[in-house]
Amino acid sequence: MNFSSFSRFFSRKPRLAEDAAQRLADWKKLPEHCGQALLDSSRFVVVDVETSGLNLARDRLIAIGAIAVKEGRIALGDSFEIVLQQQNASAKDNILIHGITGTAQTEGVAPVEALLRFLEFLGKDPLIAFHVTFDRTMIRRALKEFLGLNFKHHWADLAYIAPALYPGLKNRYRSLDDWIGHFDIQNFSRHSALADSLATAQLFQVLAHQAREKDILQFKGLQQLENAQRWVSWV
Repeated sequence: MNFSSFSRFFSRKPRLAEDAAQRLADWKKLPEHCGQALLDSSRFVVVDVETSGLNLARDRLIAIGAIAVKEGRIALGDSFEIVLQQQNASAKDNILIHGITGTAQTEGVAPVEALLRFLEFLGKDPLIAFHVTFDRTMIRRALKEFLGLNFKHHWADLAYIAPALYPGLKNRYRSLDDWIGHFDIQNFSRHSALADSLATAQLFQVLAHQAREKDILQFKGLQQLENAQRWVSWV
């Protein structure tokens, strides 16, 4: 981590406007329930992000896309997509990947407002992603920088849950494209945060069904499965 990233991460908390501070306080007061969330009857939030690059210490969060899975069904009306306003647009090569134009970036939603909207959409429901480390780190950094929030939340990583549930495929499939291709899941716009979250949500449906077939009924069971697969992967 370079000095600028180090100083930014450990800088004093930002001073929020009264309304923003109250909204953040209201979110913090929401009850925690992730450990008891049932795969067939709870709400899960599947998330994906777009960034200015792949450097976790230096690059910036540009967009968040998310969609809810409720009672095992994708809730298209319960989705979220936002572009965070950037002081400077990302490089042209980066724009070619995610398609968020320079104008869209510089005219996006102010980061404090964008991140508060994300928290309000999320509530305290479990988060689902594919390769959690990247999404989680970028979201946590932004929340720390703009809201002063130390974001500790429950996540499940389908990149480990998928091979744990389908061990016969673990040596053939590693990427999100591999897994959604195997299950004939279509992605209408690769590298769009919302489109990627929708494809990931469909994969989550498949995996949640397989988990229930193996008597894994709660979100915490998926977390345990993920942790076991992480250990196997390191052996």
